[in-house]
Amino acid sequence: MSLHIRNLTDEKAYKAYYPALRSYFKKTFKTLDIKADYDVSVILVDEDKIHELNRDYRHIDRATDVITFAEIDSASELEEDELYLGDIFISTKAVKDQAAEYGHSEKRELCFLFVHGLLHTLGYDHMTKEDEEIMFSHQKAILEDLR
Repeated sequence: MSLHIRNLTDEKAYKAYYPALRSYFKKTFKTLDIKADYDVSVILVDEDKIHELNRDYRHIDRATDVITFAEIDSASELEEDELYLGDIFISTKAVKDQAAEYGHSEKRELCFLFVHGLLHTLGYDHMTKEDEEIMFSHQKAILEDLR
């Protein structure tokens, strides 16, 4: 199981949070009792890049906090022979802004957005109330110790 992290911004301080991302990567699989050896990429980007991705792929012409490009559409499609789950793009500006807005650390916000995106790569979504309850309950269980 591998987590590939790329930082395409000038924000070098985020490197200190890579161990936490790796920890929550492993914890997600343990919490969901997934034993297959999956790979995921997380890419830290600036506001302009996340805006571009949101506009070009979701047809929403504004910046956002996280965008996930998952290889599967639902958790029921998860198979052990599909080893690459997808890419998670996270805006470092959104991490900073939302951490300040919610009164917690940038590390906490980054890990929260990462786990949210990771669950999307595992086929979870929040388009319906029922799906939202399932996804958010997993998210809460995974992040229970995050400060």
